[in-house]
Amino acid sequence: MKAAIYNPYLDTLGGGERYTMGFAKVLEEEGYEVDVYWRNQEIRKKLEDRFGLDLKKVNFVKDIKRGDGYEICFWVSDGSIPLLRARRNFLHFQFPFKDVGGRSLINKMKLYRVEKIICNSYFTKEFIDKEYGVNSVVIYPPVDIARMKPKKKENVILYVGRFSQLTQNKGQEVLVEVFKKFYKVYRDWKLVLAGGIEVGADDYVKKLEKSAKGYPIEIVKSPTFKEIINLYGRAKIFWSASGFGVNEKRNPLKVEHFGITLVEAMAAGCVPVVYSAGGHKEIIDDGVSGLLWLKKEDLLRKTKNLIKNRSFLKQMSFSAIESAKVYEYERFETEVLQII
Repeated sequence: MKAAIYNPYLDTLGGGERYTMGFAKVLEEEGYEVDVYWRNQEIRKKLEDRFGLDLKKVNFVKDIKRGDGYEICFWVSDGSIPLLRARRNFLHFQFPFKDVGGRSLINKMKLYRVEKIICNSYFTKEFIDKEYGVNSVVIYPPVDIARMKPKKKENVILYVGRFSQLTQNKGQEVLVEVFKKFYKVYRDWKLVLAGGIEVGADDYVKKLEKSAKGYPIEIVKSPTFKEIINLYGRAKIFWSASGFGVNEKRNPLKVEHFGITLVEAMAAGCVPVVYSAGGHKEIIDDGVSGLLWLKKEDLLRKTKNLIKNRSFLKQMSFSAIESAKVYEYERFETEVLQII
């Protein structure tokens, strides 16, 4: 049996790419010969290093012919609907597309060839179902929970996410701004910003480095999976400003659609204090497994309160670890196998 995988964004090495390769791994472990479309063979090592995956049995090929000749085709949409030709076709949406002419006659005709439309969150599903007139299924991304372990915790606030400004601003500049105010009181704390710089990040990273100068702010560029695990293990608090300042109803593309790094951090006992938008609201039980904020002043205040109340911080860390277990790889594997 042969399976074809298509994701036009593989070289961005983000959460959607982790999702895609997770789907590929499930198929490979189920006995499929898996072909992933990508012209440059160097992508294999980059994906393995970033996500800690073994992809030796996955093939990277120059053409999958829209699934022609394959049993299964898993296709990540860029907003358009492709005419897929595998025996069984699965269309995946990572992004909550809006106002792209989704209900056109030609799209409806192409969707006859699609067995299931899969979304990464209910936030994404809400927009996809409305835009394309479909009833998609939600399969949350796979998270390698078992490898995320709390270590000896340090006074570290962490954020992990791409530095790219394409499509979605992760808001690292907001975190730097708030940390500077935080540091006036808590001078024994450190902020660490880690993420990929592969696509569309150069100028932005330079601006961040300039803004962070003179403060205990570390910028970790394109860390390996091993490095990320270590950061999660040491950090006490996980910040995120992804989607800050965006109206999520008008511009859903610009907020966090799920938040894999958030779940990874929770699994390692980091207490999340994250912007209340998009997929974050599905993951966090506010006040139990983490804290949500809307204004920069809230981020500062809630973080200070956490640090002042050690028992609350410890309790919330435990709750974060328990909540993260919902997103383990085994759950993802089971749900994928159910639909295929």
